This record gives sequence, structure tokens and C-alpha cells, in this order.
Amino acid sequence: MNKKKLLLLLGAILLLFTLTGCNIPKDENERYVLIALSEVDVPNQLITSFSQMMDTEGIFSAIFVYPLSQLINWLTPYSNVGIAILIVALVINGILLLFTLKQNVAMQKMQMMQPEVEKIQRKYEGKNDQASKMRMGQEIQNLYNKYHVNPLSSLVVMFIQFPLLIAMYHAVQRAYAVAYGTFMGVSLEITPLEGIQSGRWMYLVFFLVMIAMQTLSITLPMILQKRKAKREAELHHRPYRPTKNPMGSTMYIMLGMVTIIAIGWPTAMTFYWTISSFIQIVKTLLVQVIMNRQKGV
Repeated sequence: MNKKKLLLLLGAILLLFTLTGCNIPKDENERYVLIALSEVDVPNQLITSFSQMMDTEGIFSAIFVYPLSQLINWLTPYSNVGIAILIVALVINGILLLFTLKQNVAMQKMQMMQPEVEKIQRKYEGKNDQASKMRMGQEIQNLYNKYHVNPLSSLVVMFIQFPLLIAMYHAVQRAYAVAYGTFMGVSLEITPLEGIQSGRWMYLVFFLVMIAMQTLSITLPMILQKRKAKREAELHHRPYRPTKNPMGSTMYIMLGMVTIIAIGWPTAMTFYWTISSFIQIVKTLLVQVIMNRQKGV
């Protein structure tokens, strides 16, 4: 994914976050109206039924936000709000894996074959005539066919992930259990920035762990790609020559955007993102095992 596509993607995410927040009702204190299992004595109008949600906020909130909030509310009394969010994260990522496993394999193959793509691009570097562009495109397409990869696979995964990500972002702000619960002595309702400014170091710990997990989840495919290149060099008795990874700068842009966004979202979302990043790491390793078995490694 090049820089322009990445920036366009991140811009679309920000736009979606903005648009989905436009019709969310707030109380007189400018707080989101909470979603609860039943009527409780709180200074906030509550939504307790699917029909209420559908009437006041529309189909997206009713189908996605409402069930996620209520699942957190329902699970919290059996453990705590942190464990509830953990279980919801596992459920969401499990469902995503069922629907996108083939696409995830394809995406990882694309990252693994990136040095070969770059080699073809260098071959035609400086050749701007139409014939050269067509030959380069055909060679890259042949490479995709060789690895049985559809370059649109990443778009399919993103298309499925976005609604759930946005829904979870709103669900953790709307769930009664999050608003009035704590995890490890920390209120998950406030943002990491607010927690850090108040001098509570656990918010900084949560935030740094999230950034570390996100960094590893993004860089792991590149690490695996490097190991693969080293093994192939040893197998063919030639020196290993690392290639410049075009995803390097893209990774830093993505991490920078995540850091800026994450410092101002609820700590519950920080916790959810940490879990999701860890699951992504496990998923990457699982996909690598599948790819190795397909190759008979």
C-alpha cells in the first residue's frame, strides 16, 4: 500500500468516525446517552431496548453498537469490565477470522512477495513509455498469479473490519458497565491523556503497552519476510542482501496516526486495541504456519 492510499484510508477512517458520531444523542451534560440492560438510577437517559436504539439512532447503531454494548454490560457482573471487553474482542476477532482467513493469507503473501515486486519495479525504473508500463504491470500480475494472490484481498478485510471497529469505538463509550466500572483500579471511561495528566501512571502503562503491541503487529510480517529471505539465501549458498522495504515509512505514518487518535479515545478502547493487536500477532503466526504447510516446509 503506497503513502497516498494509506493517507486516503486513514482519512476515510476519520471521516467515518465523525459521521457515525453525528446522530448519537447526548444528555444535558454533553455525555453520550448510555446503553444499559435495564433502567437504573443514573443522571442520564438510558437506552435499554433494540427498538429504542432503532427509533432514535438508526440501523447502524441498532445492529452494531447496541449488541456490543449490551454484551459488555451482560458479561461484566460475572467478572469485571476489563474481562468483558477481552471476551468481546475475542468474539469479534474470531468472527473476522472465520470470514477473512483466506484474505489474511493473501495479504501476508503479498507482504512476503514484496521484494520480488520491488525487483520488477526497479527493472522498469525510469521507463515511462506506455509499453514498459504495460510490461511491468503484466509481470507483477504474473507474480500475483504465481502466488495465487488477489491484490484486492486487503480491501475486503478492511471493508469487513471498519464497521466493527467503529461500532466498538462507540460501544465502549455507551456501555453502562464501562461508564460506571473500573479495571485494575482504572476508569476505562476517561482517555489515556486525561489519566496521564492527572498523574495516574497506569494510564501511561496501558497506552505504552498498546503502542508496543500495535508496533509488533505491524512489523511482524516484515520480520518474517526478512527471516524467509535469509533462509533462502543460505539454501542457495549466496550472501543475504537486505532490500529496502517500501512499507517502512508507511508503518511509521500508521503508528503516528494511531498514537494521535489513541491518546484521546476512551481507555476502554485502548484496552480493546491492545487485545486486538495481540490477536493480530497470533493470527499472523497462524497464517505463516498455514503458508508453510502449503509449501511443505
